[in-house]
Amino acid sequence: MSPVARCDSDQGGRFRWLHLNLADHGTRRWIAHAEAFSPQIGDLLLSPETHQQAVVEGDSVGCVLHDFERDFDVADTERIGALRIALTPSLMLTTRLHPLRSADIARRRLERGGGVTINGPAQALDLLVGAITANIAEIARSLSQDVQTAEDGLLDGRHPPAPRDLIRIRRRLAQLHRLLIGMRGVFQRLEEYEELPEPLLATVEKLAQRLQSLDADILGVQAQLRQLRDEVDIQAAQRTNQNLYMLSIVTALMLPATLVTGLFGMNTGGMPLADGPHGTLVATVIAASAAGVTYWLLRWMGFMRR
Repeated sequence: MSPVARCDSDQGGRFRWLHLNLADHGTRRWIAHAEAFSPQIGDLLLSPETHQQAVVEGDSVGCVLHDFERDFDVADTERIGALRIALTPSLMLTTRLHPLRSADIARRRLERGGGVTINGPAQALDLLVGAITANIAEIARSLSQDVQTAEDGLLDGRHPPAPRDLIRIRRRLAQLHRLLIGMRGVFQRLEEYEELPEPLLATVEKLAQRLQSLDADILGVQAQLRQLRDEVDIQAAQRTNQNLYMLSIVTALMLPATLVTGLFGMNTGGMPLADGPHGTLVATVIAASAAGVTYWLLRWMGFMRR
């Protein structure tokens, strides 16, 4: 691998990869006048549309894929950006508005070497999409570990998961699922193109299967998270029912005593025990006895339980 000095420089027949920033006006002007791309692919590279799509023109292929953006100091963000790709027999052009994770991963793989060689558009597409899927797989493994940790905390009863954390995991998994569904649709449509260059067909089929497998892993984590949320909801409902049960028991025990104290508290004539020296004590004993009888009746009727 050797760096390319200029976009139009001759590399002696070797395959080239150009990764350009669409925020640069010079990049847009060069793409608009580049003879290597058909007008349809050129429009795809410069279009403001960001939905995932693909187009085939002769021996060239253009597509828009989604990838996670990165910041200068944060490699993993939740923002999704559009990666625009144009493939010709001798060139792969990728463009973006904001820095993306896949380009960094692919470049590191090329710089490390390790048997990674790019001799044509099929290998270049495999490298780039492999970088995207590797980043998604890493995020999925991290989310799966978070779900398992939350599940262990719930089973132990010491550190139950917070609903906010589960919502964050669910939102990220749904984001990954939507990204993979759209990307897999792009490659499935590419498989159906009769004009798709023969060297790319096997790679496109392999990438579609890889995306389907990765999406199945995401769905598995979503199912595990759904079961965990059901368990959390069941436990929350049980705690609520237990609290309501205790409140009902206390209310039932206090109701007769409240009736007795209300009866003796009326300012009416002829109130019993009003003139006796032990009236308050007797009223207290009657109220306590009423609560005790109520407690015994509740136990006898089976309403009292642990």
